[in-house]
Amino acid sequence: MSVPPAAWLDLDDAAFSKYYDRVPFGFSHNLHRLALFENETLRALCERYAAHPEDYFVSPSASSAGAVFYSVPKTPLKPHEAFDNLTVGSYKILLKRLERHHDGFRDLLNTLFAQVKGQLQRNRFPDGAERLESSVFISAPRATTPFHFDPEVNFFSQIEGEKIYHLYEPSVLAEEEVEPLYVRATTDIGQVDLARRDPSAEHVFRLHPGTGLHQPQDAPHWVETVGSRSISYTFVYETREGRMRSRVRSFNAYLRRLHFYPAPPGDHPALDTIKAAAMAAAIPVRRQIGRAVRSTFRP
Repeated sequence: MSVPPAAWLDLDDAAFSKYYDRVPFGFSHNLHRLALFENETLRALCERYAAHPEDYFVSPSASSAGAVFYSVPKTPLKPHEAFDNLTVGSYKILLKRLERHHDGFRDLLNTLFAQVKGQLQRNRFPDGAERLESSVFISAPRATTPFHFDPEVNFFSQIEGEKIYHLYEPSVLAEEEVEPLYVRATTDIGQVDLARRDPSAEHVFRLHPGTGLHQPQDAPHWVETVGSRSISYTFVYETREGRMRSRVRSFNAYLRRLHFYPAPPGDHPALDTIKAAAMAAAIPVRRQIGRAVRSTFRP
């Protein structure tokens, strides 16, 4: 199945230029009108994913927005089994890396990212992308995804049902909260404490079919569905600049363990280059960190 070239995200030029990868903003789209998201297509896709457990995640709803993210265990159900019994177990299904499993979703990802890349170029943002991936979320009514942040830039579109997205700017997180995710050097979620946030700083998006939002890298958030099944589509990517910040934060986490108080990414660009290069090196991380610390902080 091919994706019509008319698939689009309506990204406002002024909002994109002012807020991209710093502040969440909303947009409209027409993805909910694509045959890719019809019930039969999604059911067949769930069945196809059953043979690829590394690319899906099925779990019940979290008990609250402040729950520990991985305190909610995965279920043994295959995606199509959860799809058929979504409300019985208040299940949430995440199908990751759609472009690996369906040609139509690969075409859709390429179509939409080309639009985003055009915006990046017009606004003179760096347009390189690392690890470009797409996913679909299928969630039961009244399901909750707890508070966390993700290590990538996100364009999120609501396809079916209603979803309430509670989102903060990345700047609300202290460096000490962000660094532990990146020291692991894995693509994963970052666990943070919702109780530490100021509710007045929250951006709330009440999404319905045809609306979406831009989520900056490291923007903490929690999500809830309302009274009906929810289907959402998202594509994410890392930028080279974002990956460099990640490496700097990983380096800083080691420095903090040595009782230094490292400067955050961006304060000292030349020093950031040294830190990022150290973390990208092929030799064992601990040996390289020791050498870089000694050379960088000589009296």
